Amino acid sequence: MYISVRGTPATGSGKAGRVPGTVVVLGFVSLLTDISTEMVTAVLPLFVTMGLGLSPLFFGLLDGFYQAGTAVARIGGGYAADRLGRPKAVAVAGYGLGVLSKVVLLPAAGFAALSGAIGLDRIGKGLRTGPRDALIAEASPPGALGRSFGVHRALDTLGALLGPVAAFYLLAVVPGDFDAVFTVSMCVAGLGVLLLLGKVAERPAAPAARPRARLREAVRLAARRTPMRRMLVAAAAMSALTVSDAFIYLTLLERGAVSAQIFPLLFLATGVVYLTGAVPLGRLADRYGRPRVFMAGHVAIVAAYLVASGADGLPAAGVTLALLGLYYAATDGVLPAAAAVMVPGEWRATAISALQTCVALGRGLAAVVFGALWAAAGPAPALWAFAGGLAVVLLFAAPTLMRGPLGGRE
Repeated sequence: MYISVRGTPATGSGKAGRVPGTVVVLGFVSLLTDISTEMVTAVLPLFVTMGLGLSPLFFGLLDGFYQAGTAVARIGGGYAADRLGRPKAVAVAGYGLGVLSKVVLLPAAGFAALSGAIGLDRIGKGLRTGPRDALIAEASPPGALGRSFGVHRALDTLGALLGPVAAFYLLAVVPGDFDAVFTVSMCVAGLGVLLLLGKVAERPAAPAARPRARLREAVRLAARRTPMRRMLVAAAAMSALTVSDAFIYLTLLERGAVSAQIFPLLFLATGVVYLTGAVPLGRLADRYGRPRVFMAGHVAIVAAYLVASGADGLPAAGVTLALLGLYYAATDGVLPAAAAVMVPGEWRATAISALQTCVALGRGLAAVVFGALWAAAGPAPALWAFAGGLAVVLLFAAPTLMRGPLGGRE
């Protein structure tokens, strides 16, 4: 695959195999940001459950709270980008909050301060995601959206891979010095903001030719467009039965399939599979239909639940992580690619953010419910319950999503 780092945003058909330069630059912005974020995230589950001695139920409540905060910020960021016609400006604000959260982490001395810093980071992520994905969609030919999002997510995931490795290395060199991790994390996030400011051009404003986005019109648009409405409902239902990565990793730890020493590297293993599969699955989505690939990703995570619930060693843990990585490769970039062609261009950021908001809210609910089920019955029964529930949702959602112009060639 040839990736062009030159060129201007494409609005029509583009050369096969060529990815616009804007997409590549945004991919490197996300790479740097994810290195920064994952340096902190990789040690969070252990810190909460082992360092602070809190229960899985509390971790579920905490994760649900963060997901809900992200959801509110997502829809606000997408709407602001469309309302102002300034997706880059909103994205810069979101990435800037990510840098600020690392600054707050440095003097943090307790759980409340740590929670505030992580919450700030999640709000920043919510603000930037829709506008950033709208920039990717605007720069890409409609028939190659899956490939463009796949390239972006591959670079994004490379950052997610390097973040835990960097944290692992730093803590090996300076054991227990979390300030060193937070300082390096802050500097890397700052580089990402500078790259976005310097190398991604804001799309030119054209008020006369471009209708100004209004909230009432957005509600009417969602109600009127049946494919978008179906995708919103399906994404919300599936995400409400999607277990957080951290819970799957903690299940593997609880069952003795992995040790606490290699726990941070579980993120790395999942990310390798995601990185490998993001572009090929994006291309498959463009060719055979994005909803089909999206559904297949959820079949993979159902299988991951079943394997993790009985995992008793590294081989089973490896299969679980591979299935989890395939789930992300088949869904994370495919969902915004599907949303981008369902609505007019002036509503692109709002549509993408609306879908991602449904996913975030669903996952927040899933975190709370799964944490409660774990506390009541243990991790394996909780995973079986979620696997069964998601399988039922898939059976009902499949014919709905396959109906209408939801494929890759709209």
